[in-house]
Amino acid sequence: MHLNEEELEVLRIIENNSRIDLKDLAKMSDLSEADIEITLKKLEDMRVIVRYLTVINWAKVDVYHGVTAMIDVKVTPKRGVGFDDVAKRIYKFKEVQSVYLMSGAYDLSVIVEGRSMNEVASFVSEKLSTLDSVISTTTHFIMKKYKHDGTIFDQTEEDKRIVVSP
Repeated sequence: MHLNEEELEVLRIIENNSRIDLKDLAKMSDLSEADIEITLKKLEDMRVIVRYLTVINWAKVDVYHGVTAMIDVKVTPKRGVGFDDVAKRIYKFKEVQSVYLMSGAYDLSVIVEGRSMNEVASFVSEKLSTLDSVISTTTHFIMKKYKHDGTIFDQTEEDKRIVVSP
């Protein structure tokens, strides 16, 4: 899908701050507010913009005691549909937050959230590993998040001043 420079600029801006005011977005992109509204609607309709979301550091919230696990999954792809069919079956489970097709030692990476390690373990043993195409799984529990989707957790003022070159 080909996007023009104005559409690409709008995407770059809102990727870092989806709550930006339309007036500010218009100034930053040299478009009118009406053009911004039309552009956003078009990008949403085309599913280029899929969802606006907030990154929350749940470790700072006392009442939240959930766990997140990354599960490596080896599967047998199905003729004619490859990995898509089994990926679709996996992402329909309510516990599953993300599914990625991977290169390397395993085929799919599945991100799962649960209230406890036992709940995640039950999901893996009773639902995920019992799927026809699943050959094996390896579960990794996330102990602490340092950075998620480009957002650094617990960043100090000193950290903000440090610029690391690629």
